[in-house]
Amino acid sequence: MAKVGITETVLRDSHQSLIATRMRTEEMLPILGEMDKVGYHSLEAWGGATFDACLRFLNEDPWDRLRKIRAHVKNTKLQMLFRGQNILGYRHYADDVVEYFVQKSIANGIDIIRIFDALNDARNLETAIKATKKEGGHVQAAISYTISPVDSNEKFAEYAKQLEEMGADSICIKDMAGLLTPYTAYDLVKAIKAKTSLPVQVHTHYTSGLASMTLLKAIEAGADVVDCAISPMAMGTSQPPTESIVATLAGTPYDTGIDLNQLDKVTQYFEPIREKYIKSGLLDPKVLSVNIKTLIYQIPGGMYSNLISQLKNAGKSDLLPEVLDEVPRVRAEAGYPPLVTPTSQIVGTQAVMNIVAGERYKLVTNEFKALLRGEYGRTPVPIDPEFRRSIIGDVEPITYRPADALKPELDTLRAKIPQYIEQDEDVLTYALFEQVALKFFEARKAAKYNLDANAADPNLKVHPV
Repeated sequence: MAKVGITETVLRDSHQSLIATRMRTEEMLPILGEMDKVGYHSLEAWGGATFDACLRFLNEDPWDRLRKIRAHVKNTKLQMLFRGQNILGYRHYADDVVEYFVQKSIANGIDIIRIFDALNDARNLETAIKATKKEGGHVQAAISYTISPVDSNEKFAEYAKQLEEMGADSICIKDMAGLLTPYTAYDLVKAIKAKTSLPVQVHTHYTSGLASMTLLKAIEAGADVVDCAISPMAMGTSQPPTESIVATLAGTPYDTGIDLNQLDKVTQYFEPIREKYIKSGLLDPKVLSVNIKTLIYQIPGGMYSNLISQLKNAGKSDLLPEVLDEVPRVRAEAGYPPLVTPTSQIVGTQAVMNIVAGERYKLVTNEFKALLRGEYGRTPVPIDPEFRRSIIGDVEPITYRPADALKPELDTLRAKIPQYIEQDEDVLTYALFEQVALKFFEARKAAKYNLDANAADPNLKVHPV
């Protein structure tokens, strides 16, 4: 057994899960040199919600963040999370946009792209996988782990084999909800290892309190790499603590080779950052506690919180037990989609509407109709034709890869924003988040104008330093 690799998530999923992706680039840069010395398998530093959050909340250019991180990290691979045909957005994009985004991600410093689809529809990964291979990147194809009457370790292993045949360099078991239990993890890793010849990485969340045990059993089954977060930004809805996993494996056949003393420098750096976010209220102590409802209702912690919020806004908080019973019914009727962005929101919102309206499917969201029509891809189980007809009428369902219906978009997008383009990547920023991007471009232009105006002012006194 070779040493186990550790992917550190503090630069991406850790703060995405705990503080809604609000960590700033300037908070990351000072510690990157020390993190680069640790000997991590990789640093998950980009993708997921970081792109949206940089633009929407932090007034930062996500491409600039990536370049700065790359400049400070000389020896460790950088990794990102990529939503297949959705890229980092919430709809399917044309193939030329997906290909260009992959090209620019790797050109700006990404080594490993973890690619997943919310429905585990391999067709939605095709373009991203081919593009990553073309650019010389490492394709980590991910299985969106879920629990349902139609899912099994054998089925996930078959999917892993399909991903290997499509060109994956490694497989990730992506347990976004913290539903993976220790012995199931052991069996699942064994099943994937038996079906494929690829390295297996395991990603989970501490939401249900099982994550450290789950990683340990996965490692014993042969998992090659596991995702962890440095302890000040670990546990709760984040990942297991890096230091604890490293200490657990030290002196065993699975030893990570990481020095706890070097790791402690990273720990000490992030402790005051954690305190800062607790004081600001952004890090709510509630997200650090174990939420056993995740296991009882088999829904992600974030989805559970969202259901509570929706009911509270409707003045119907007392209906929560009925909504929790309704979620699995809606999910079954919708073809048992894994509950991950965006399907968790689609199923959850429809369940709330069914209960609040007092009549099932009296009101139906456009997103739920799109899911039934096949606009997000193929559901794990075919949807009952009569049920589909009752919701969307006689509209023909989509049976092809949804992106096949999309015309190339890049040239059209470029033509819309010539006045804003300062770098090639700006067209991709606009493609993903049009309105948010325009606000960011305007702010960037204004800031640059002010700087230029100050520099041109002859009365401006510059004091030597």
